[in-house]
Amino acid sequence: MDYSQIITMEPGKRSGKPCIRGTRITVGDVLEYLASGMSHAEIPADFPQLTEASILACLAFAADRERKMDTVAA
Repeated sequence: MDYSQIITMEPGKRSGKPCIRGTRITVGDVLEYLASGMSHAEIPADFPQLTEASILACLAFAADRERKMDTVAA
């Protein structure tokens, strides 16, 4: 998924954290909602500005960031 049209990073918004375009909701916020047990259907019910596509974009962004992380030897 090309999340670049959905996820933005602006220095003056939420300290430059990656956010859903047009909102102040961060990728981290969405991941926390999912980790707490909220379903893909419950999130837009509580946050109407989020869509299934924006939730999937957050997951794709996080997966991409994880792939790009340097590994540290123990």
